[in-house]
Amino acid sequence: MDTDRYNPPKYFQISREIISLIQRGVLPPGQPVPSQYAIIEKYQVSNTTARKALLELEKEGWVNRVKGKGTFVRDYTVVRAINRIFGFTKNMLEAGRKPSTKLTGFHLRNGDHAQTINGRAYTLKGPFCEIERIRYADNIPMMSETRYISLALCPDIHKRNLEQSLYAIFERDYGIHLTEINQMLSAVLLEGEALKPFRLEKPVPAFRVEGASFCGKDLIIEMEDSVYRGDMYRFAAKAVPQLPRRALPTPQAKGP
Repeated sequence: MDTDRYNPPKYFQISREIISLIQRGVLPPGQPVPSQYAIIEKYQVSNTTARKALLELEKEGWVNRVKGKGTFVRDYTVVRAINRIFGFTKNMLEAGRKPSTKLTGFHLRNGDHAQTINGRAYTLKGPFCEIERIRYADNIPMMSETRYISLALCPDIHKRNLEQSLYAIFERDYGIHLTEINQMLSAVLLEGEALKPFRLEKPVPAFRVEGASFCGKDLIIEMEDSVYRGDMYRFAAKAVPQLPRRALPTPQAKGP
């Protein structure tokens, strides 16, 4: 029996190395990837192998080739509308990305959980389930999140598959639909230990989102404290002017 270890084709190995650079942010969106000539020089491969490595990147959607200019890392920036109630999974699917989730922490808490959002204090009554997750798009870490979920409204949710969409679990298993989300957005810098979940090497800007989700008047089902990669996300808001209320006509006194 042949016990020799199988090695993937050289062009495939080269494409995986470049993909790893993209995933770690070493090659950010819009930056050129190594050219065909650079691949030949670095890896000592043939022109055919170098061309196949670049074609593999393009086929899998990691790069865009611009005729006469070169091959560039695809723009992976995702727009999230903050005036819509929808979760990460739906956001990624609408953006044409493949979402996935990794559960990295899990705790059951008996006490209450409090957060101050937009200057107002909110309290999620215990007991609650606290989970920590990393959310991916096309295997790129996009956000890390800590969620605090009411066990009174969602009993035994800790027994569900928490690597699925929470919103889908709320609706499918508990018949709960969100009615309102209050969120606060702030700018932070990912650095030091905070870079590890994102598989990044250099500090990058990020968005911190703190929020409370409601399923009825003053009925909090969950709260969140999440961090989104600033180089992968844009937050969009829509505002319309508030029209002045029209004064009702003053009734005219009738004569005798």
